[in-house]
Amino acid sequence: MEDTRNVLDEFKGLDHDEIVKRLDSRGVELEIAIENTLRDFNMGTIVRNANAFGVRTVYVIGKKQWNKRGAMATDKYLRVLYYETIADFSKAMKKEDKLIVAIENNVESTPMSQALLPKNTVMIFGQEGPGISTELLSIADETVHIEQLGSTRSINVGVASGIAMYEWLRRNNS
Repeated sequence: MEDTRNVLDEFKGLDHDEIVKRLDSRGVELEIAIENTLRDFNMGTIVRNANAFGVRTVYVIGKKQWNKRGAMATDKYLRVLYYETIADFSKAMKKEDKLIVAIENNVESTPMSQALLPKNTVMIFGQEGPGISTELLSIADETVHIEQLGSTRSINVGVASGIAMYEWLRRNNS
């Protein structure tokens, strides 16, 4: 019987737990957090990008329910942890000595090319439209934007997550 799952060929025919074990063994230290206020479809894209770039943990802050369709079942191969409040999330990250980096373009921020993105980073992404809430931005150690040269004021948050994760990987996966 053919394995029709959306996994790399090296994982075809393996059971779920074996795939997770192999991914855990080669995963990266970067972690991702998503503020869930709207059940935004882009959350699935962010989770899918996290899986593609070797991220092993994604935090969802706020509503537990989210639109998983865009994740294409990749959420099954990493840990998705939930925090009901920003305060709970902040406390957990401080305890783990994580650098919280908000990816946001509508506030004063550092260009990504100039930002520090060390291994112990947790990148925060907001929802399409409203972005990251003021409350969540207030706990970030750094706020970073992706430089743009065109006329648009922003790029899609799912696209931005892929760019930001790739840049972290480029700098830290040597």
